[in-house]
Amino acid sequence: MKILVAVKRVVDYNVKVRVKPDESDVDIGNVKMSMNPFDEIAVEEAVRLKEAGKATEVVVVSLGVKQCEETLRTALAMGADRAIHVETDEKLEPLAVAKLLKAVAETEQPQLLLLGKQAIDDDANQTAQMLAALMQFAQGTFASKIELKADEVLVTREIDGGQEQLALKLPVVISTDLRLNEPRYIKLPNIMQAKKKPLEKKTVAELGVDISPRLVQLKVTEPAERAAGIRVGNVAELVDRLHHEAKVI
Repeated sequence: MKILVAVKRVVDYNVKVRVKPDESDVDIGNVKMSMNPFDEIAVEEAVRLKEAGKATEVVVVSLGVKQCEETLRTALAMGADRAIHVETDEKLEPLAVAKLLKAVAETEQPQLLLLGKQAIDDDANQTAQMLAALMQFAQGTFASKIELKADEVLVTREIDGGQEQLALKLPVVISTDLRLNEPRYIKLPNIMQAKKKPLEKKTVAELGVDISPRLVQLKVTEPAERAAGIRVGNVAELVDRLHHEAKVI
């Protein structure tokens, strides 16, 4: 079984992002970048499935600028076998990402596609669902547990009421949630070995995909500052404020 994992280069989750003075976008100049945390979980799960003998090859793919190679090398150091980089300087929307991943998947023919449930930069939570629809594959979103059987995958997923288990026929697209696993610490020997693993370069033109934007971003602003809390003297005053001021009861 071949597993294809998509990884995205994003601003590190420890960095406090700032808006550009002209409010055109988020300022990512000279800030630390890293692999999207949900994608890191997807890579870890793929490597664990291979280590358990359930998969034969783990291929990671990233779309974007040249620096995405660093993200791919991190995934290779975690245990992936090889990497594919679709290089482009264009800003990619979820639909464009799904189309590019579909083009890569049609060449690689994986039985399982793993993606993080969302990227922490745009929080769109759309790519996995779009990819499954484009490829006409079964999908399991927000996975907190994955069990591979002979010709199907049992996916335990997070829902509002608790958990739901799905039995999906291969091939399948799965998006990973935080509770699925805890990514491993990468050791120095693995980092050195990752430098020797194959990393293939592709272009958008080679894949024949239209990545033209469908959306127009008008403005990016800082979130409003949270108002200070109010201390009330007793329950009666609390109820009165909730009724007359907040108007929630």
